[in-house]
Amino acid sequence: MTATPIPRTLHMSMLGIRDLSVIETPPTNRYPVQTYVLEQNDRVIRDAVLREIDRGGQVYYLYNKVDTIEKKVSELQELIPEASIGFVHGQMSEIRLENTLLDFIEGEYDILVTTTIIETGVDIPNVNTLFIENADHMGLSTLYQLRGRVGRSNRIAYAYLMYRPDKSLTEVSEKRLEAIKGFTELGSGFKIAMRDLSIRGAGNLLGSSQSGFIDSVGFELYSQLLEEAIAKKNGTDKKREKGNAELILQIDAYLPDEYISDERHKIEIYKRIRQIDNRVNYEELRDELIDRFGEYPDVVAYLLEIGLAKAYLDKVFVNRVERKNNKLVIQFEKISQQLFLTQDYFQALSQTSLKANISENQGLIEVVFDIRNKKDYEILEGLLTFGESLAKIKELKESH
Repeated sequence: MTATPIPRTLHMSMLGIRDLSVIETPPTNRYPVQTYVLEQNDRVIRDAVLREIDRGGQVYYLYNKVDTIEKKVSELQELIPEASIGFVHGQMSEIRLENTLLDFIEGEYDILVTTTIIETGVDIPNVNTLFIENADHMGLSTLYQLRGRVGRSNRIAYAYLMYRPDKSLTEVSEKRLEAIKGFTELGSGFKIAMRDLSIRGAGNLLGSSQSGFIDSVGFELYSQLLEEAIAKKNGTDKKREKGNAELILQIDAYLPDEYISDERHKIEIYKRIRQIDNRVNYEELRDELIDRFGEYPDVVAYLLEIGLAKAYLDKVFVNRVERKNNKLVIQFEKISQQLFLTQDYFQALSQTSLKANISENQGLIEVVFDIRNKKDYEILEGLLTFGESLAKIKELKESH
């Protein structure tokens, strides 16, 4: 893959619905496009155009409004009277469009004012400066494709992504422009697409028209179910080894800025907590946190314990844990009834100090803890002990 797939296609390839291959080797004698994000500035435009003309090159000026494109041509002609300017857009007749492009290729125009019609299929090596007006209105993949219209020879090319001086950029627009500015190396289409996926989401595959109950099951579980369905269709499915418990505990558990200020370190630690699989992993991460960042506050301690508790609850196929007033309700998936007898639940409960009872709700086993007058740490300790004990019972059964 050398170009930028739309997020939905990329996501499908990552799940295995489509195949993915990456070509990262650029053509010989190509240089990365020098990319600038800036407020629209007439002086910068004039200087850059004249510099390109002086070295015998040509310029694209991307202006994506057909109604006023001729007015923009007049403004540029007034700003740079030395340059000859042509324009093209998708509403022109085919003959006029073709003739204008041919004249541009022959060098009759120094600047071609154009809409996004040049996004794909246009290869003019002599054009090595690009201006994009209102770049904040465009998607990340579109910006990447447009930038690819320059730098198609052995000359260094320049791309200027401009936005109105009086405009306050939205967070999403700012992320797009920062991404396109940051990924300048050749063959970075895949990285751009991955960033686009994180900014925009995975498209309509996850929309209400296709995904049904995704809002109720959550993206992570949805992806898991989709992977399992694909594996089953391909004949590579295997027995589920664990569930994906949803925990609604009403307990503050997070990494505060005062403890870890660097966002990258935060993401790394959150990911590590999500990967906790047993008490050994938990203790190693706990010791590492103390070693790297010092003693942690209660909210971090709770986060670690919730991570460990979730690991055990996933292993025993807990579907949901929810704190309701003075009760903690633990609901199991249907599959758990193939693994445990009633006495197994009682055996695990006997290891905790919390009072509890077992019932059945719509064919699913529920364990309800009485947490009246209990502190958060006592509730977490009881949940963790119950999950760990039940996981050990499961391991014992499987070993026999």
